[in-house]
Amino acid sequence: MAKTPKSAKSDRQKVIDDIRRSQRKSEKRQGRVIVIACIVVAVLIIGAAAYNPVNSWFQRQKYKGKELSEIGASATVCQDLVTRDAEGMQDHVDEGVQVDYEFAPPAFGQHWNVGGGVAPVSIDQRFYTADNRPELEALVHNLEHGFTILWYDDTVADDAAMLAQVKGIAATLDVNDTNNRYSFIAAPWTSEDGDSFPEGQHIAMSHWTAKGGESKDEQLGIWQYCSEPSGEALEQFMLDYPFTDAPEPIGGANMG
Repeated sequence: MAKTPKSAKSDRQKVIDDIRRSQRKSEKRQGRVIVIACIVVAVLIIGAAAYNPVNSWFQRQKYKGKELSEIGASATVCQDLVTRDAEGMQDHVDEGVQVDYEFAPPAFGQHWNVGGGVAPVSIDQRFYTADNRPELEALVHNLEHGFTILWYDDTVADDAAMLAQVKGIAATLDVNDTNNRYSFIAAPWTSEDGDSFPEGQHIAMSHWTAKGGESKDEQLGIWQYCSEPSGEALEQFMLDYPFTDAPEPIGGANMG
């Protein structure tokens, strides 16, 4: 029996309505998927932003009250101190100018002088990786103001256990520092920075002191190299060479 024009039109309209309903359902599903995806992305972004502060807080709590000498190896893994005549006090070069430091790592020399926690670097952060480390010329300004810098090479950076010890040392000095007397930064020394440390040595502590001379014009660079991290050696190093003996002993008090 042939369909009447009215019946055929009704069938076509039904098909059209079914298609539209299907499209609306599909659009709703797509909309929900987009909303869910946006929520997931937002959560991931917020989580990523919150991870470092939260992780830093837990790290700080982990090392709160911990003795520095308990972290890493004993001081026997370190060589004898190395001292050299120092120069470069208030010898500033323009930001961006690269200084060719003679020794690996530097303990003194020309440096940048930029405000806002750029050079010298703020004490708010005490541990750096190769991805976020300030330029050497900025860190040398910290040395002029009394900081001790613990430099670690690629061997330490690639060793999870030793790197954790360096992080622990930085966290301990940070969380137990009540008045910025622990003017300290841990930073990487890479192959791009200059010569390697002495053979078998993967840690270097450096400090710029005026203690060794009778005047501020008689200054020394101090180094101690170690085969692995030693909180015990660092503790003694910083007792022997506190920030107060620097050419310009500001320490971290005005760098927070």
